[in-house]
Order: sequence, then structure tokens, then C-alpha cells
Amino acid sequence: MYATSEKSELVKRLESIFYNPAFISIPDAVFNVGDYGAIGDGKTLNTKAIQETINAAAEAGGGVVKFPKGIYLSGAIFVKSNIELRIDEGVTIKAIQDENQYPEVWSRIAGVEMAWPAALINVYKQKNVRITGKGVIDGNGKYWWDKFWGDPPRSGGMYVDYVKRDLRWAVDYDCKRVRAVVAYGSENVLLKDFTVERSGFWTVTMTYCNRVHVDGVVIRNNIGGFGPSSDGVNTDSSSDILVENCDIDCNDDNLCIKAGKDWDGLRVNRPAENIVYRNSITRSGHGLITLGSETSGGIRNLEVYGLKAIGTTMGIRFKSAKVRGGLMENIRFHDIVMENVTYPFHFELNWYPSYSYPTIPQEIPKDSIPDRWISLTNPVEPPEKGIPEFRNLTFEDISVRFARQAFYVNAYSEKPMNHIFWKNVNIEADEPGEIKHATKWTMENVHLTVPGDEKISMTDAKNVAQPQYIFRKPAKTEERKVFVELKKLLDTAKNSTEENIIAIDEKNRKITPGDTLFSEEITLLIYPDKENNFQFFEPWGDGVVVSPVDVNLFAPGNQLIVKGERIHKWTLYIRVSEKPEVVNGADTWNYYPDKQWLVLEKQGSKFTIQVRSIK
Repeated sequence: MYATSEKSELVKRLESIFYNPAFISIPDAVFNVGDYGAIGDGKTLNTKAIQETINAAAEAGGGVVKFPKGIYLSGAIFVKSNIELRIDEGVTIKAIQDENQYPEVWSRIAGVEMAWPAALINVYKQKNVRITGKGVIDGNGKYWWDKFWGDPPRSGGMYVDYVKRDLRWAVDYDCKRVRAVVAYGSENVLLKDFTVERSGFWTVTMTYCNRVHVDGVVIRNNIGGFGPSSDGVNTDSSSDILVENCDIDCNDDNLCIKAGKDWDGLRVNRPAENIVYRNSITRSGHGLITLGSETSGGIRNLEVYGLKAIGTTMGIRFKSAKVRGGLMENIRFHDIVMENVTYPFHFELNWYPSYSYPTIPQEIPKDSIPDRWISLTNPVEPPEKGIPEFRNLTFEDISVRFARQAFYVNAYSEKPMNHIFWKNVNIEADEPGEIKHATKWTMENVHLTVPGDEKISMTDAKNVAQPQYIFRKPAKTEERKVFVELKKLLDTAKNSTEENIIAIDEKNRKITPGDTLFSEEITLLIYPDKENNFQFFEPWGDGVVVSPVDVNLFAPGNQLIVKGERIHKWTLYIRVSEKPEVVNGADTWNYYPDKQWLVLEKQGSKFTIQVRSIK
């Protein structure tokens, strides 16, 4: 999947910086946290001991801070200049669920400057810092997830209260949650090889930074629940950034670039520029690569390539609003593969109105309004300054399979999405989609395969080329291949997270309450030796709304009830000893006596299947 074409000048320049052996020279002196009283038992609070180790290394002119193997419970840690924080394999730094352990610092949150709790790991206004190793940074985030919206999601927390008070736009700023790793106002930083789990909020963030290299970071936020706004890697108003070789499973934008929000972002007016994201994979999440929604300072000189999205809700995603402003230009996407991505090209510049256009309810006393609300609601003057513009974009050598909608584009008539070049793009989708407010789009060797004969709907689209259409007849249900070897399914389930295959009651494969799925097709393996009741959560919207899915199997396997909000194409494999007499509720079913599998297919969100005469 990685690009083989000649490297651009931007890529060569960034490689000359980050691949230079002289980049971030750290003294060889080693400082062991155990010598300063840290205990890796998963119980002892080690914030003070770890910070004292870092401080001692800094006072000595720099060095490597290391940990004996163990789990180190900690609050906010501040890594200083000329320090390497080495988190080796077998070492976990785990966030303590105590808000008092994260002092507030001046930061930028979702595009607005304000005080916010320090992250678990902070590089705050420092130079020449490395955070490396094969260990784990555990955000231990469920405390902050529940604080935001309760458990199960949307059942409580601040979210429910704020929605009732018409303050949906404010809760993200008032519900202060702890991020995992933040570099702020820093330069010459390397983040390499570690794994981050269960971040309480954004996972890895670079704000107001220069020359940061993120390499080989693994993010796993779908553990033990559903964390709202747990973005993967965010670059915010920073320059000379290289992000590569990452593997991200999260609950919002996987890879993201931001540049400030509305009045406050336009005041700061600092762009995100000279950035390369490459050679990475995204799984669960809401955007393979997202630009915005914070676009006020502008995004320019960006190259994105060698990416693969598997089951990510959206692929290449732009989002902004009519009060956000910013110019996004000179951006190239190429050599990208997307599979089972619902919306591969989703460009919504009037994004999430209840969040993007805040107003303070009149019944709230003026003397109780915090400064951040003032920043959020200050009007943009003149109003046309708030209209974002995307121009001079290239999409090249991109493959899309199993998408629902090929294109969704919604810009503004005042500033249509303009000068867009597409080349060597192949898309297979259920529907072609729509383009609103666009001009001067060129398509060269672009193929769109869809059922039927419908073409892309165009509104206020001037000089916008159409792709070459391949119209295929919808496959008949009875002609679809319904049987897959059990061994292949189980091997896939055990060895790969690229397929949404779930086994119920096979010894080591069970649905874990809280797991999140992002697939249009789900395969369920059922071993009906007892009653089973499972629940998982899946996103519905943009990382702030989820719905539970209940899977209930009754005694022992003659009735299966599935309840959810999102429509999936289910393939159900139920182990039975002989062919049933009657199956009610399935779209199609077949029995394979040699394998003793009853195979059913059903498309829906809520259904009951009854099987009679199962032994």
C-alpha cells in the first residue's frame, strides 16, 4: 500500500530533518526512576518520583529516564528539554483517576485557548525531547468517558445535562478530560514506538510545535467502553511535522490536522503547514485523515500517502463551518487504500450546526458566563471572514472498496471547493453521492462502480467533471455466496482485527461489553450451549453519540434477538446438529450438514430469528 513514486520536495526536506542522526542529541547518562522511589506495582502513586527523576536528569544537562518493568500509576508528568523518556516493553505508565493529579495549564482545546488539565505525559514549551520504547501509556480513560456522558453512553454525565439546557456546544469545553500525550509550544520532539490505550480525551496532540516526528505509535482506545472525542494523532497549528508507521483504533478522527476555531482561532491566525502523514493504518474511528473542524488559521502544504483504512467510518474528511474561516490549499492525497469505509470522501463545510453555531441561553446570568464561552460565541467580523475555502487539492492513486456513498461534498456558493484534481481513483460504492458548491474539478482515469444507473447529484457545480461510471446490476440475494469455511472464519477472528467477526461461546472469543464496531457487515459465530446476553456500542454521528447493540440468544439457540439502531448486513453461523424444520425471520438460510452449520443472512437493525427443531 505504500507509495513508490518519486518523493516530493516536502517529503525529502522533512526526511533530511528527522532522519539526520544529529536530530535530538540526548546525553547518554541514565536515570532510573526506581532510584528515586518509583514502585511499579500498579498501586503506588509515582508522580513525584518520576518527576524528580526527570528533574535530576535535566539539572545534570540531560539524559535517559528509564523504568524497571512494571505498572507505574501516575498523574501529570512533565518531560524537560534534553530528556529521553524511555518506556520499554514491559513498562506501563498508567493514569490515576484523580483530577487533582493533573494541574491546569494554559493550552488550546478544540481550537480555543483556555486553561485545561495537563496531560498524563507533557512536553510543555521544551526543546530536544524523545519519548520512545515499546511500552504502554495507559490513559485509564473510563472515568473521564463516564464524566462526559455516563455509562452506558448518553445515559448521564455532563452531556445529558448540557443538551437539556441547549448547551451542547459547551460541554466539550466544560467537561475537562485528561489527554494522554501532549507536545505544546515545543520543538525537536520524537514520539516513537510506544502504545497508547484508553485515552481520556485526545490521544497524541502537537499544538504550536515545530519539528515533531511521530513514528510507529499504536493507539488502542476501544478497550472497556466508548470514549468520546478520543482522536488518534492531532496536529494543531504546527509546522514541519512527520507522522508515519502508526496503527490507530479510536473513537473519533484517527489522523487529524487542526488550526484554531472561529473568533479565537482567527485571532491567533496560526496555520498548520509543511506536514506529511504517511504509511499508517486506521481501524475504528471517524476519519482516516481529517482536516478540521478547526480550520481558522488555515492548512497548507500537506501530503498524505501510504494510508490504509479498514472499517473507518469516513476516509478523507473535511469539516468546517461558516464562522470558522481559513484557507486550505496545496494539499495532496495519494496511494491510499480504503475498505469498508462508509464515506470515503466526505467534505462537510457546514458541519454539526448544534456544535458549530453556539448561542448562550438568555436565562444564564451574565456574571456566571466563563471566558471560554465568550471566546466561543464572539462573532466573526466581517461575516465573510468566517467562510472557509478549500482549493488546489490533488487526489491520486486511491482505491476504495465496499463504500456506501462515494462522494459527499457540501461547501458554500461564496467559496466553492475549487481547483480539485483527481487521477487514477477507483471507487466501488452502493450509491454515487452528491456534490454541492464546487468548481473546476478535473478527473483523469477515475472510475466509479455503482449499482443501477444513478450518477452523482450536482448542485451549483461548475466545470466539475464526472467520473467514468461502471453500472452493475444489484446482486440477487439467492446468488450470493453464503458459506465460508469455519476454519477460515475463526483464523481471521483470532489473528486479525481487520474483519468484524465475532464468536460467541468459542473458548477465547466473546463479545466484550463496550466493544465498538464500525462495519456495514458483521459475521456472528454462535455456539448455542447456553443463554447469552451481550451488548456493545457503536458510533452514531461524530464521536459524541453512540447506540447500544444487544445480542440475546435463548435456550439453547432456538431464538436470537438482535436490537440496535444502525442497519448492518448480518451473516449468522449457528452450530446445530441437524437441519431445522423451520427458520423464521431470516432473509435467507442454508444448512451444511458436513459442517453442522446453519447459515442465515439478515439485513436490519432490530430483528428476531426463530429456529425450530434444533438439537
